[in-house]
Amino acid sequence: MGQTPDNSKSPAALALRPRTQLVHGGTRRSQFEETSEALFLTSGFIYGSAEEAEAAFVNDGSRFVYSRFRNPTVAMLEERLAGYEGYARCIATASGMAAVNLAVMGLLKAGDRIVAPHALFGSCLYIVKDLAPRYGIQCTLVDGTDLAQWEQALATPATVVFLESPSNPTMQVVDVAAVADLAHRAGARVVVDNVFATPVLQRPKEMGADVVVYSATKHIDGQGRCLGGAVLCDDEVAALLSPVLRHTGPSISPFNAWVLLKGLETLELRVTAQAASALALAQFLEAHPAVEKVLYPGLPSHPQHDLAMRQMKAGGTLITLDVKGGKEAAFRLLNALRIIKISNNLGDAKSLITHNATTTHQRLTDEEKAKVGISAGTLRLSVGLEDADDLRDDLAAGLAAAAG
Repeated sequence: MGQTPDNSKSPAALALRPRTQLVHGGTRRSQFEETSEALFLTSGFIYGSAEEAEAAFVNDGSRFVYSRFRNPTVAMLEERLAGYEGYARCIATASGMAAVNLAVMGLLKAGDRIVAPHALFGSCLYIVKDLAPRYGIQCTLVDGTDLAQWEQALATPATVVFLESPSNPTMQVVDVAAVADLAHRAGARVVVDNVFATPVLQRPKEMGADVVVYSATKHIDGQGRCLGGAVLCDDEVAALLSPVLRHTGPSISPFNAWVLLKGLETLELRVTAQAASALALAQFLEAHPAVEKVLYPGLPSHPQHDLAMRQMKAGGTLITLDVKGGKEAAFRLLNALRIIKISNNLGDAKSLITHNATTTHQRLTDEEKAKVGISAGTLRLSVGLEDADDLRDDLAAGLAAAAG
């Protein structure tokens, strides 16, 4: 069977630079000394004696007792992502929305107040605007781009500030450092959904974020294979959130954690290439006569371009465009595409596009859609790893169809 390995000599025990962390961080090898991370597809674990079982349930983290609580494969994912992000802890979850719900609701109780921008992903908006008030939590919504509104909202005590930057799908950029300063003075923890920017292009922790959440389904997997989420935080926050995970069960499966470990290995390579293609396509779209407007943080025309470039290393992999002619023209564009696929997912190796008003944000009223900048002609394009010239040609054909 081989000998028990000395994991203290593995690369995971070293102080690794970020790109190396994505390949080796958190690795635990079994007695078989496998190259690829082991997949511990098990619900439970066996104890050598009743006394050993009793000791295990002290739950000090010295051993695994049940995969809803902890699992060796999941632990590798958590340690690798925490090391890359620079946080003490990572809690992996079954989906991105499980991560958001855990991070937000796990820090709140009746009588608390949460402050968030109007421009949020539909399910995130549901949590802060509809779900939280059911439990006696007050919600204050602001224009995330207006620091004066943040100042007013945080002039009185709050418990949590939750934001996306850039926002989904309208690419609104929040001044994370300024908001974090205001939030901390109001006694609030800052939770940042960093999905659009990815940990490759933006580090909210360096701007004062207390907690960062991801839908690992997106760029971290990046190949459309599985669901997953992650909450990055310090030990104090982890102590508050871990019992919620343990007792409510939004745990990630070991198999999905293993898939995400494989995704992390190529995360920087994929995101860097996708962002470069996205910039080229955004420039093409902005100059096209069938396009009303392009929102891409990497374009000088973006209303918060300077802020975005201070906070991000590049403009990201997502482009939002408004097609002239509304819904009918947008649907003609979608139906004419051959390479870019219609899907509400994002961050994939394949380029994907969706009509937000009828998919991801369909539950919002017309007034709410207009408030966050979603029109009948709004499309969100997630740029993949295809040749940028092929994607440009595909979009050109779609735009010709949109123009009728």
